[in-house]
Amino acid sequence: MIRRYHIDANHIGLLFRDGAFARFLDAGRHWVLDPFGRVEVLITSLRDVVFQHEQIDDIVASGALKDHAIALDLRDYQRALLWIDGRFARILRPGAYALWTMVRDVRVEVVDARQTRFRHDEFAVITRSAGAELALDVCTVQRDHVGVLFVDGRYEDTVLPGRYAFWRGMAETRLVEIDTREQALDVSGQELMTSDKVTLRLNAVLTFRVTDPRRSISSSDNFAQALYRAAQMALREVVGQYELDAFLQDKNALASQVQQQLAARAMELGVEVIQLGIRDIILPGDMKELMNRVTEARKAAEANLIARREETAAIRSQANTAKLLDANPTLMRLRELEVLEKVAGSTNLRINLGDGGLTDQLSQLI
Repeated sequence: MIRRYHIDANHIGLLFRDGAFARFLDAGRHWVLDPFGRVEVLITSLRDVVFQHEQIDDIVASGALKDHAIALDLRDYQRALLWIDGRFARILRPGAYALWTMVRDVRVEVVDARQTRFRHDEFAVITRSAGAELALDVCTVQRDHVGVLFVDGRYEDTVLPGRYAFWRGMAETRLVEIDTREQALDVSGQELMTSDKVTLRLNAVLTFRVTDPRRSISSSDNFAQALYRAAQMALREVVGQYELDAFLQDKNALASQVQQQLAARAMELGVEVIQLGIRDIILPGDMKELMNRVTEARKAAEANLIARREETAAIRSQANTAKLLDANPTLMRLRELEVLEKVAGSTNLRINLGDGGLTDQLSQLI
């Protein structure tokens, strides 16, 4: 007939009669008349701040929560940020709650999740809290990158490096990270034909940088692949205008022409072509042998020409020397002395000079 209930400290009892909420039971002993077994008491800890129950609406409507808890009823577009004892605790999703305030210091902030992007002064603490990933989609844009934000398929903003969060379930959000540093694209193994019908294989390196992140995302499903295809076509078109010899003599001019031709297409893709360089040129085997023979013959001709020039210079020098000696007998005598010195130095020859001249003495010895 009479039931006894004991409510511990920091706990509270909710008394239901015939399935309907009747009143609260504070800490202590309670005797409840229940002759027909229609009473039920639910005991809950006041330290567990967040309380939910299927009859929370009726409990709030009764006014009994006034001195015990904060009543909270979140709509589909609302979220609540909960602090307990000065520390962030959790994010509350839509629903009805009672937040016990009798034991702990409770603060709650209701926010409108229709503003898809989440901003708050305590952003870092909230987004790193346990369970935050259930309510928030957290993204990070790395250093030297930018993020292109789309909400429900529409462009929303371009954001700088940092950490961003978006409410789940409110809109379809997509944050695409784009690298803004210089990037290299290998355009290799291209089979090309020159204007004189010589087939060659060419490897090039294309350096580019993204200048318009939004356009680079919207203009193509893969802007790097689109730029690669444009470089292929530009190389094919420009190389086809050159003969092989002209191409080999001035590869830089061809690369510059290809780069200029790519500029317009690169702008459409939201990128800037910084440089295009020709890395390797691979000729067919027979053409390579022919080129080696031509080079060998050219070098032999150049060597022969240089030898003839040297011989001509030597003969011209001898003729000039003969004219000079003929016009100056004294120089001729000095030249004779030099020759004699060389002869004497290379043998054990002794020369005794008498009254005759040096020339007469030398003639007698010979």
